[in-house]
Amino acid sequence: MKKSIRRIIASLRFWLSASNNMLFIGYYKYLFKPKPGSLSDLLDRFSRSIGNGFTVIQVGANDGITHDPIHKFIKRDRWTGVLLEPQKDVFEQKLSKLYRKHPEINAINCALGDEDGSTNIYKIGFSTARWATGLASFNRAHLLEAFESGHVIKQAAKEGITIPEDTAKYIVAEKVKVLCPETILSKYNLSKIDMLQIDAEGFDFEVVKLFKIDKTNPKLVCFESSHLSKEEYAECH
Repeated sequence: MKKSIRRIIASLRFWLSASNNMLFIGYYKYLFKPKPGSLSDLLDRFSRSIGNGFTVIQVGANDGITHDPIHKFIKRDRWTGVLLEPQKDVFEQKLSKLYRKHPEINAINCALGDEDGSTNIYKIGFSTARWATGLASFNRAHLLEAFESGHVIKQAAKEGITIPEDTAKYIVAEKVKVLCPETILSKYNLSKIDMLQIDAEGFDFEVVKLFKIDKTNPKLVCFESSHLSKEEYAECH
């Protein structure tokens, strides 16, 4: 029963956002009060300080709404920019639909790399639930660690599915398009980056390096650090 209710709520929230429902937008514009000191609090103040023309690049957008720290601000303040999601099914079924009424947002089905081309992304082979697509990574070892830690078993149990006996079905590879930062900045005429938002499942530090922060000079960089070693974390800073 709880799972069904959560699915209904998630579907309703997605529909309200995708349709730019006035109640949904109005809540975040007039009633939303982020917790002081939280990331939402920072983004709320930062977005209001920039005003019109706030430009974002998001690497690893997934469905664009679940556990996404910037979604409500894109909708509320009409941010501009580029959102990258390499997984084709997630892009077509979720992300592209979520922002179809936002011409100022370019949602593109591709990954980020040091040069244009293609590469493999590795993902869970037996589920397309949000927890599973959120684990997709260019590092196959990252997914293996998720199995070894028991995380995948736990999530599969919550979803009510059985993990295949054949281990070859645990992880599958998907060929995805790759664009480099220079191509993205040029193609979409981005003269500035107010925020670089990264959720790349262990690839976050590589994204920071690819963007050559000293040259592209984003005002704010938000990345996931849980997969980084202490040395990588320090170097990333």
